[in-house]
Amino acid sequence: MIKAIYGTRDILPTNIHQWLNLESIIRKTMKAYNYSEIRTPVFEETALFSRSIGENTDIVSKEMYTFTDRGETSITLRPELTASVVRAFIEHSFDKIYNLSKLYYIGPAFRQERPQAGRLRQFHQFGAEAIGCEDPSLDAEMIIMAFRIISALGLKSLTVKINSLGLPAERDYYREKLREYLKPFLEKLSAESIKRFDSNVLRIFDSKDERDIKIMSSAPQLIDFLSESSLQHFETVKNALIAAEIPYEIDPALVRGLDYYTHTTFEIVSNSVGSQSALCGGGRYNGLVAELGGTDAPGVGFAAGMERILLACENENVFSVSPDALDVYVCRINNDFKNDAFQICLKLRDAGFAAEIDYLQRSVKAQMREANRLNSRFVAFIGGTEFLEGKIRIKDMPSGTEVEVKSSDMESLIRIIRKD
Repeated sequence: MIKAIYGTRDILPTNIHQWLNLESIIRKTMKAYNYSEIRTPVFEETALFSRSIGENTDIVSKEMYTFTDRGETSITLRPELTASVVRAFIEHSFDKIYNLSKLYYIGPAFRQERPQAGRLRQFHQFGAEAIGCEDPSLDAEMIIMAFRIISALGLKSLTVKINSLGLPAERDYYREKLREYLKPFLEKLSAESIKRFDSNVLRIFDSKDERDIKIMSSAPQLIDFLSESSLQHFETVKNALIAAEIPYEIDPALVRGLDYYTHTTFEIVSNSVGSQSALCGGGRYNGLVAELGGTDAPGVGFAAGMERILLACENENVFSVSPDALDVYVCRINNDFKNDAFQICLKLRDAGFAAEIDYLQRSVKAQMREANRLNSRFVAFIGGTEFLEGKIRIKDMPSGTEVEVKSSDMESLIRIIRKD
């Protein structure tokens, strides 16, 4: 038997309603903040991600699904969606059409990681990007919007962590100071952190090794090396969050794993999903558009993991969404009226109702069990003496009341179902 690829998962009809409702909340919130949906290909040229995310990041060096196609082009399944959105922004000259582009997305991404709870090799993200403005209020808008979506699901165990990475020159200077601090401890660091010392020293803050954590706890903090303008940018973001009543904490170790961030960086974490606690992350990336070949334009955005969010909901026992109820189950009393029942069912569907009919020639009792399983609001009985007399019996399942209508009077049947 062929099974799903390791690290991937089917989303079955038994839980698809949760996904659809989450997507509905995302779309409703994005509309309220005036973001428009964009859909990009699931694969791109590999150079797009190596340039945007950074050659020395774990994503590029270890996790990407990369292959050479028949045209000898190196292709990568997208490990994240920001780079693709920015590529589309440049390719379609959004900067010449809009002063500010506010875009959002929902879709799958791919990373060859070790699967565990809340982390799959094909996973789904939603996120937003605002490109064309440096206003720190947009940074705050991203955090507020993400928090509103996630908290709307009923999650309580949420923490918003924020930090500032300042400008590239400030961060470069800080990197050297951090290396100076770490040199005496170099032999005590984990093997992975020793590798990162030269290639991406800020990522040592992400280490889960207890020795590394102890050493980094006394490391100099980036915020102490920021300019007055960078500090003011950060202060504006904090004030906006306070005004919006978004609880937050400053995390000096929050450096994020991507090279393109400047100024604000943030995460929304949950205590309900184990080690993979980050439900959402993002920040400002003022140099990314120019890095990918476009006219320099500032940007800010975030991405959220849908599997992790739904796992947190499951663990907190919130966002329990029932499948949509069936409007009408057309119950055939005997097989002589099979075609009549089928035609009535089609008419109900054409009228906009969710309707179903028995195709398995089951008994009336078995059909009623199916109607209950489908949580049908009404059952229309087709057949028997009533139907021969030109009548259809309609049962309101929640109340148990029954009425009759003429089989030729579809308008009356429709009004009953609509409860006009």
